[in-house]
Amino acid sequence: MKLAVMGAGAIGCFYGGLLARSGASVTLVGRAQHADAIRERGLLLEMGGERHSVPVGVATSAAGLADAELVLFCVKSGDTEKVGAEMAPHLRPDATILSFQNGVDNAARLEVVLGRPVVPVAVYVATEMVGPGHVRHHGRGDLLIGPSGRNEEILALFGAAGIAAQVSENAIGALWGKLVVNCAYNALSALTRLPYGRMIRLEGVEAVMRDVVEECRAVAQAAGVTLPADMLDSVLGLAAMMPAQFSSTAQDLRRGKPTEIDHLNGFVVRKGTELGVPTPVNRLLHTLVKAAETSRS
Repeated sequence: MKLAVMGAGAIGCFYGGLLARSGASVTLVGRAQHADAIRERGLLLEMGGERHSVPVGVATSAAGLADAELVLFCVKSGDTEKVGAEMAPHLRPDATILSFQNGVDNAARLEVVLGRPVVPVAVYVATEMVGPGHVRHHGRGDLLIGPSGRNEEILALFGAAGIAAQVSENAIGALWGKLVVNCAYNALSALTRLPYGRMIRLEGVEAVMRDVVEECRAVAQAAGVTLPADMLDSVLGLAAMMPAQFSSTAQDLRRGKPTEIDHLNGFVVRKGTELGVPTPVNRLLHTLVKAAETSRS
């Protein structure tokens, strides 16, 4: 099976690199700075204290998707419609599209643009780009994938690459759970400029995180989504699992890039307004990150 990764950032490079290292045919579609570096010396994949140079195909336009039977869609949530429109003319009729994105509505939004099914995937990994064509892994890497006609092929492909993956009929529910985690960590890590382990020890931070989780739970319940009973424990326990991790929002702010906060805390605020559920803590965090984006632009 030929694969392509649309969006060669930290997530796309990590999974694309693992798949290519296992022998899969992979093309990464991304910015010229990454493509040039990868052409010159391979994709640098740093994990477990080791650095690997992985040969992988690269392209800088959606035309690089032309032969792909499986496409991992790894772009920022704010770019879903724009990039979806760019890739639509280049997709094979039988290509399977997997949305490896934050937020709960990206697969549905991409389906509208493409006019074809898109499979939602909940991605549990901590990664960052530390240079052109150089991705560093900090923790986890497991996937929860929605059902498709290629379940067995996809699971075999990921399994051969050492990627823990399972198919679930409730991938959207899992994405809601991940959304809650992101709402609790991303903005706070960005605003404090601290990794999770140090951040959570600050006075008052855990209480704020508890408030965020309760607001998200109330919005989810009003939307007909049931979150796990141990949601709060899962959220608070993440800091111990990934103490050195900075959130993707923190990484984006540090690099002067737009964040996905509109699709994290901002999504909860919009959904809460729609359903009549107050979300003052999520609103404040969303507002502060948007203000930080403006001040650093």
